[in-house]
Amino acid sequence: MNRSIALLAVALSLAPIAAHAADWIVDPAASTIAFSGTQLGAPFTGHFKQFSATISFDPAHPEAGHAVVLVDTASAATGDVQRDEALPQADWFDAKTIAQARFEATRFVAKGGDTYDAVGSLTIRNAKRDVTLPFKLTIAGGKAHAVGHLQLVRTDFGVGQGDWATPQWVALEVGVDIDVTAHQ
Repeated sequence: MNRSIALLAVALSLAPIAAHAADWIVDPAASTIAFSGTQLGAPFTGHFKQFSATISFDPAHPEAGHAVVLVDTASAATGDVQRDEALPQADWFDAKTIAQARFEATRFVAKGGDTYDAVGSLTIRNAKRDVTLPFKLTIAGGKAHAVGHLQLVRTDFGVGQGDWATPQWVALEVGVDIDVTAHQ
């Protein structure tokens, strides 16, 4: 009986630690995953209309955090009909074969103040690369707001095949911007 009481006491003492970890629910209506690039010397921007995220983050213990973001690549929209029709095709995201891009943060690193790094991997078209996404985070009243930017080379992920694999028509560098609001 003493062993059972001791195990119960240990379990109860650990309960506040587990409860302290925060799981966050992303508000898709208040969140954006955007991208930017240059085509024929002219800058363009776009965003993904559909994505989902699971986030576990505690600012007191960021190294224990974890996040998974799944992006529906067929939902890319730039406002240009020709570009929007091309992006899901095999030369670009190949959305029929590989419907989602995946970002997985395996830990977060506090950089001081309200700045953090999300350390993990990004997978697009089955090409997985280690990435670090720097972001600023504010938390108030059970609401978190994160804003970050990541610079990528699209061909590292196989985005832009054939004639599109060179920077002749579309620059290789692509920016990814996140603006995410979540609630506990």
